[in-house]
Amino acid sequence: MPIKNLFRLAAMPSACSARDMAKAVKTRLHIPEPIAAGTTVILSPAQSHHVRTVLRLRPGDPVAVFNGRDGEWRAVVEDGGKHATTVVVDRSLRSQTTEPDVTLLFAPVKRLRIDYLVEKATELGVARLIPVLTARTDVARLNAERLVAHAVAAAEQSHRLSVPRVLPPHRLKDIVDMWNPQIPLFVCAEFGPTRPILAALADSTTGAAGLLTGPEGGFAETELDALRALPFVVAVRLGPRILRAETAALAALACWQACCGDWRTPAAGTDGDGAAPSPQARRTDPQRESHD
Repeated sequence: MPIKNLFRLAAMPSACSARDMAKAVKTRLHIPEPIAAGTTVILSPAQSHHVRTVLRLRPGDPVAVFNGRDGEWRAVVEDGGKHATTVVVDRSLRSQTTEPDVTLLFAPVKRLRIDYLVEKATELGVARLIPVLTARTDVARLNAERLVAHAVAAAEQSHRLSVPRVLPPHRLKDIVDMWNPQIPLFVCAEFGPTRPILAALADSTTGAAGLLTGPEGGFAETELDALRALPFVVAVRLGPRILRAETAALAALACWQACCGDWRTPAAGTDGDGAAPSPQARRTDPQRESHD
């Protein structure tokens, strides 16, 4: 068979996957209310505008709703009047699952780049985002409402079942004073004694972790000296190249997910090589204690 035909066949979905795609609910909405079968939810003005004006959904069209606690549910759009839209919850689509307990602490960067950081960190599965004010932080004010909106939108688009918490900015000293010493804090250091991040993560034995990255100009030497003196801090490096602040934050988060997070988890209904799991392999991850 000619190679071009092989590529053509590989691009064609199977009949089963095509049916699944046709049945999939494409529009997802994060709501704060409890969700159960029969619940009626009034959408926010912004959600109502998006559903009715942007997506042009009509009464009877399906959407998926989630709140980070009750899993994901199918709901049906109803006409709530001229300026309101309601949805009626129909049936459960996915149960809530335990997600990785990883906190990303980062020195704020300029607007467009921090928006990108929050969006991509949400897609990567971060549990909390904490802006940290260091000696060389060049951004003093943040629009928390905008950052939360970016996190919500990214969670909806990436099919997460939760939205990460976006905390207000904290001074570096306050962070280390309040940190739970039982949870490792991996500090991405630009100089001084460090371990390769993958080697350090491989030795981690706790479920939860924190990842701390510095500002544009890097941490001050006094800051790194003080951090290294703390028993829960592990100084790590992110390879031989100089990374932008937002790149370093996302690279560290990706490394953690690959080594310690849910990137190691097989897809539902399969084992690591795509086969159905044996009964002995079907286990539920234990609930991990958060340091909130």
